[in-house]
Amino acid sequence: MHGEYKVPGGKLVVVDLDVEESALRNVRVAGDFFLEPDEAILSINSALEGAPSSMGAAGLAARITAALPESTVMLGLTAEGVGIAARRALAHATEWSDYHWQLVHMGPQAPALHMALDEVLTAEVAAGRRAPTLRIWEWASPAVVIGSFQSLRNEVDPGGAAKYGMTVVRRISGGGAMFVEPMSTITYSLSVPESLVSGLSFADSYAYLDDWVLGALGDMGIKAWYQPLNDIATEAGKIAGAAQKRVAGGEGAVLHHVTMSYDIDADKMLEVLRIGKEKLSDKGTKSAKKRVDPLRRQTGLAREAVIERMIASFRNRHGLTQGKVTDEEMAQAEELVRTKFGTEEWTARVP
Repeated sequence: MHGEYKVPGGKLVVVDLDVEESALRNVRVAGDFFLEPDEAILSINSALEGAPSSMGAAGLAARITAALPESTVMLGLTAEGVGIAARRALAHATEWSDYHWQLVHMGPQAPALHMALDEVLTAEVAAGRRAPTLRIWEWASPAVVIGSFQSLRNEVDPGGAAKYGMTVVRRISGGGAMFVEPMSTITYSLSVPESLVSGLSFADSYAYLDDWVLGALGDMGIKAWYQPLNDIATEAGKIAGAAQKRVAGGEGAVLHHVTMSYDIDADKMLEVLRIGKEKLSDKGTKSAKKRVDPLRRQTGLAREAVIERMIASFRNRHGLTQGKVTDEEMAQAEELVRTKFGTEEWTARVP
């Protein structure tokens, strides 16, 4: 069995192993990390040898930590990362390179249609009828997108939304509200087979699926990192938030979508969103305006240039061919707008 895991902000860890009588055997850990002293790699292998195949990543990491010499120095490597790689081997996890990735980047669409396309495309990936897909969104109108479990009245000021002509829609994933203006936001979705995140905890899957965009930002001169549970941040502040939804059917799939602030109007946002004191306190700030630092200021690039560089970065890392939404998929999405995402019943399902 073979498992790979790139430690967030670190290096690739590879674990090859066999399972005999419900125990790990012939464990071999490798990767492009740095480790001193040399014999520490033997201690890691020995620590995993004989471990129960049912043991979780945390338990495997604890065995490694206990076995390492006191003088051990790990750079780009963690005991937790090795444990996760081992679990991915045991789960027969797939890798980015196992797939032919498809790009969907179409013209501006209505907010409700974007919600529907996420559901349809991810279901098609789960059913095996669509290749794993990176979809870049273009917005036809301003919107507030609330999380699946958020209260409509608690999150959105209806007067502010009406004043600025903002459509309010509800997505299928959890998480917080998104304030969207067409040329001030960069939004993308990843619709991936569930096997790509096999062996990862829910929280670890966020970091794993965000890793490529951290690299893309780094290529643009922005040092960014994953900030649990679902933010991408820099020293200047938060620049993006992510959300996920597991979709059943077939082999299963994961929807992972991210909204990045390119040039946010913080004053307008505060008129539209009801951001409570507890939320601000939790982020360690006194003002919502200081929570988000737009990409325009940090990169000095046009929005289109940022998107082009993100796409190029993904293509260089994992390969990417141009795709499209099929007529059948679009028909399904339009029907979902009519019966679900465009209805008051869905939008106000948590009043």
